[in-house]
Amino acid sequence: MGSESARLILDADALRTNYARIKEQVGPRCAVAGIVKADGYGLGAEPVARILFQQGCRQFFVATPEEGVSLRAALPPEASVAVLGGLYTGAEREYVAHDLTPVLNTLEEAGRWARIAPGASAILHIDTGMNRLGLDGREMVRLAEDPSLLCGVPLSAVMSHFACADDPSHPMTAVQNERFATLAARFPGVPRSLANSAGAFSGSGYHYDMVRPGIALYGGAPLEGRENPMRPVVGLEARVLQVRTVRKGETLGYGATHRFERDGFSATVALGYADGYLRSGSGRGSLYWKGRALPVAGRVSMDLVTLDCTAIPENDLPVPGDFVEVIGPHRTLDQVAGEAGTISYEILTDLGVRYLRIWK
Repeated sequence: MGSESARLILDADALRTNYARIKEQVGPRCAVAGIVKADGYGLGAEPVARILFQQGCRQFFVATPEEGVSLRAALPPEASVAVLGGLYTGAEREYVAHDLTPVLNTLEEAGRWARIAPGASAILHIDTGMNRLGLDGREMVRLAEDPSLLCGVPLSAVMSHFACADDPSHPMTAVQNERFATLAARFPGVPRSLANSAGAFSGSGYHYDMVRPGIALYGGAPLEGRENPMRPVVGLEARVLQVRTVRKGETLGYGATHRFERDGFSATVALGYADGYLRSGSGRGSLYWKGRALPVAGRVSMDLVTLDCTAIPENDLPVPGDFVEVIGPHRTLDQVAGEAGTISYEILTDLGVRYLRIWK
């Protein structure tokens, strides 16, 4: 046992299996990219990308040029690293020096890229309804009227992004797909990419030439209200720091929000919102000890969570130095997210720097 306060147990075989599951879902004619932004959703972009590369993944996406530079150094030259945030003003030379592919979100970016890196490929992002990044309707009209605006920019792909695909019943997904099919047809011969994790599991009509899964790779459920077909990649366990005897009527933690209704025990665990265990999970959910649920009692603080251990016999309580399960066989990533009133993406990307990350 070391000095770590908590441990992330990361399952490389599950990551491989999830990638293979997505490849099976989309078929041999559709490429499966790897979304490894936000440090590989908190797992570590470099080890995740290396594992995916070994599985045949050749296209990777990050959010910023800084993420791209770091990842580029960890991958063989035949891997492509694309920056979803576009061509950052002032960082253009970094893209060229480190062989990064910009995802062009405006015609202005396309013009700059053509001047700075003539003949270098890029990905074109078309907005089909998300209204965040990508060429909007007016820019698409301009491009239709003057195709020379993309001269000097060979496109390696044209892409868009679903807004509501995780909800299988939402009508916007079909609307976006129709818009994308129409707009992408203006670029004959250019590979097309629309589907995220949810889109990859929503039907072959959304697959096109490449899907871009993120959360499904890491074990999160791609679709709401359906059985999760992915294997869990992340396990999390946190160290018990102290076990206390408590008396009926005593309170616990900030704000005295939890009051014990009978004599019992509590455990204080080295886990808090600085580690990504959200404050919104106060008084909700459980951590597990030997398969037994220990309810989270009182407020989650920056570094500590307290558990009500009253249901555990005194001779079977955890002791300081033991580790309790936060995410694992008894509590999935999606369940932990639901208890905190959020989504699995936020839980993963908030995973703190204090965790010891162990790949198995």
